[in-house]
Amino acid sequence: MRCVIQRVKHARVTVDDDVCGAIGNGLLVLLGVHEHDTAESAAWLAHKVSNLRIFPNADEKMNLSVRDFGGRVLVVSQFTLYADAAKGFRPSFIQAARPELALPLYESFVKLLEDGLGSTVETGRFGAMMDVELVNWGPVTILLDHPVLG
Repeated sequence: MRCVIQRVKHARVTVDDDVCGAIGNGLLVLLGVHEHDTAESAAWLAHKVSNLRIFPNADEKMNLSVRDFGGRVLVVSQFTLYADAAKGFRPSFIQAARPELALPLYESFVKLLEDGLGSTVETGRFGAMMDVELVNWGPVTILLDHPVLG
């Protein structure tokens, strides 16, 4: 599993001009699922995201997690995080999990995040063409990968 985490002042995702999810201060998480990912991958990554200390404390040092800071989380599925453009100019997405594997792991990741944070996690719409808007705060952008074991 791979994610791009952006600390944001606000973010929202729309499908056909309908807002699916929106947050104020918090994290926008773009989530990609690899064909060999498992429930362990989702649990490891959800724990990591909920405890990642990238929010400022009283001394303006990045030392608080999104939970400590009181921020919100918006998760958007993005299979293109597993694009392979090493050859030619058209990316291959063969490493990205097919929807029948990716959707349950995406939903598990969101549920585990909610459990870890003790609050609702906003989401996009899995498999839809989405528009994502954000104001990156910092900017702070972190890449996280769970090692593929397959």
